[in-house]
Amino acid sequence: MSGEEKPKTTISVIKADIGSLAGHHVVHPDTMAAAARVLAEAKSKGILVDYYVTNVGDDLQLIMTHRKGVDSPEVHEVAWRAFQEAAKVAKELGLYAAGQDLLSDAFSGNVRGLGPAVAEMEIVERPSEPIVIFMADKTEPGAFNLPLFRIFADPFNTAGLVIDPKLHDGFKFEIYDVMEGKYVIMNAPEEMYDILALIGTPGRFVIRRIYRKKDDEIAAVVAVERLNLIAGRYVGKDDPVAIVRAQSGFPALGEILEAFAFPHLVAGWMRGSHFGPLMPVPQRYAKCTRFDGPPRLVALGFQVKNGKLIGPSDLFDDPAFDETRRLAQVIADYMRRHGPFMPHRLGPEEMEYTTLPQVLEKLKDRFVEARLYEVKGPKVKTELL
Repeated sequence: MSGEEKPKTTISVIKADIGSLAGHHVVHPDTMAAAARVLAEAKSKGILVDYYVTNVGDDLQLIMTHRKGVDSPEVHEVAWRAFQEAAKVAKELGLYAAGQDLLSDAFSGNVRGLGPAVAEMEIVERPSEPIVIFMADKTEPGAFNLPLFRIFADPFNTAGLVIDPKLHDGFKFEIYDVMEGKYVIMNAPEEMYDILALIGTPGRFVIRRIYRKKDDEIAAVVAVERLNLIAGRYVGKDDPVAIVRAQSGFPALGEILEAFAFPHLVAGWMRGSHFGPLMPVPQRYAKCTRFDGPPRLVALGFQVKNGKLIGPSDLFDDPAFDETRRLAQVIADYMRRHGPFMPHRLGPEEMEYTTLPQVLEKLKDRFVEARLYEVKGPKVKTELL
């Protein structure tokens, strides 16, 4: 049977913050159980092939496989109902910010634009199909820019780019402008410097998809929804998810995880308004308590076989990442000592969805024109402008 004739498997990871126990730090198990019941029903009806329900911090994560393709209204409706049922339980329990990411009461055929974040890819399964599901809390989609660049374009991280003939041709990066709603596809390594010129501004330019250059096979996908841009106000950071394929024509699992051994600074943390280190943690540490953080990242490894999810393996549950977590703690201490000052606090362009505009509005009549002076001549006299 040729590759074109094989059935395609779609992997969908859809998440939402539907309420948390005692603040913004962890999902209540009863809400996860409510969501799981909806997904179990969908599996029994043949809508889903398989599913796995988990959480990272206060985000409920739905990992699903099916044959419906990307952006399937049927699958997205299942996810929407799961979040609604979970939010209903959250409200009954009086959980904090119940239903926070559900920005509408009505489902319109797709959860995109309604609050939840979505990462999906449709693939023809290889004989062995290992994937990694990354799930972050207290940060934004651009948090994946640096590690994804290292995984798919940096030979100092990914040795396969140099020594593996299947990777040597490089990858294509689809970069999305979250402000303009446009994207551009760029090639690595040829356009490496131009790629960096864009993705070095992660609050605006976000890596959305990565393809293997030689055959356009999808390698990775990231949820790029920006909640504040959708809602027009601060409603929590976006807490993105990503799917990355591993091995046999893609970077090895160890090369993928190696990119997260450096806890780089990302936007988010407390009230979505601070820079802090992205800390890779095992599932048991996936709760954000210190200043609502620091930002956390969980990686779950699965094998996908005939649409079934085999696993997961909790990939950061490894002492090899203990030093990364220790460094993240040191960075967190350093950044916290800045208090409300930049560079710990985000710049004004990111603060426009917080209370900063309200403060400026309140003070607008108290601002007066400054008396500016200009330096004149060699004797450094000043003249009032």
